[in-house]
Amino acid sequence: MTVSTVVPHHVAIVMDGNGRWATKRFLPRLAGHKQGVESLRRCVRACIQRGVRVLTVFAFSSENWNRPAEEVSGLMSLLAMALGREVPSLSAEGVRLHFVGDRQGLSEKVAAGLAQAEQSTAHNERLVLNVCFNYGGRWDIAQAAASLVARGEPITEAGLNGAMALAHVPDPDLFIRTGGEYRISNFLLWQSAYAEFFFSPSLWPDFDEAALDAALQDYASRERRFGQTSAQIQQVAASQVRA
Repeated sequence: MTVSTVVPHHVAIVMDGNGRWATKRFLPRLAGHKQGVESLRRCVRACIQRGVRVLTVFAFSSENWNRPAEEVSGLMSLLAMALGREVPSLSAEGVRLHFVGDRQGLSEKVAAGLAQAEQSTAHNERLVLNVCFNYGGRWDIAQAAASLVARGEPITEAGLNGAMALAHVPDPDLFIRTGGEYRISNFLLWQSAYAEFFFSPSLWPDFDEAALDAALQDYASRERRFGQTSAQIQQVAASQVRA
């Protein structure tokens, strides 16, 4: 598929369907999560090739602690393993890592690993990869408000925007959810106010380059008005062409 030159600067993805992928194959759920890491690696490379500059993925929500203890423990071990195996190759491809979420709920070892990964990739500029781990959109808004209060600053829209956990990148242009579900599940509630939404039937381990291209092509076909009319958008576009 040929992808349009209209490429979103920032793509956000809810990586859903790992457990169902494994269950369909009579495998333990953790096998699906392991395959999901492979899919993420593939997606990062495809985003770089297509000119996406920021990729934000939902890896572990604050609600995921309610899953079976064995699965949660396995996810933590998988994270530790992925940090050791994936960070060097990501850095070599020019990826800068940010781990976004409440680190107070993580072990010292895991938190230290996240900080080390961020430090070792801080110089890279090809793609910013935000991995949301122990993250929730409501938590993000609450922590931003608490931060402003602690600094004695008024709670304003601009103030909250600057205190969000993703203040280092622009808001997402395209929000993708895989797995055939039609909800955002407490992900980027503040930042997705004007994102374009795309819901893919593919389970995350099956989400390949063609599935990403379908989302990008759909995004390119939409008119983003941000409260304006179509006529206003067309007038601005025409003036830019004349200039």
